[in-house]
Amino acid sequence: MKSLLIISLSLPLLSALPWGTVQSAAVKGKLVCNGEPAGDVKVKLYDVDTFDPDDLMAEGVSSAKGTFQLSGSEKESTTIDPKVNIYHKCNYNGMCLKKIAIVIPKDFVTEGETPQKVFDIGEINLAGRFSGETTDCLN
Repeated sequence: MKSLLIISLSLPLLSALPWGTVQSAAVKGKLVCNGEPAGDVKVKLYDVDTFDPDDLMAEGVSSAKGTFQLSGSEKESTTIDPKVNIYHKCNYNGMCLKKIAIVIPKDFVTEGETPQKVFDIGEINLAGRFSGETTDCLN
């Protein structure tokens, strides 16, 4: 039991070790709300971590045409697990924002600081309901 505790407490430190490799990912897409371009929607690219907070790799907002593109890199000792979070208020009047998380396939992870491929999520109508959609007040 003591060994398991020591291992679980030391796992978050692995990503900070000098022998990790820099890896990158990129994502793009178009956001609409009820068929109209959804401009000024917050988007963030993360590396998902199991034992410590996710690493923010990039953030931005969609253009007036609803398009966005993000890319970022992170040094890890294992392959990064990128995802993009989309924070919006389409058809929602609550105080916080709705959050949609989309996992980026490992095939789109590149070694080095500059991504070689861009994962295109296509056009997403934010008016729909999405599996795993949550509300986020601290984005």
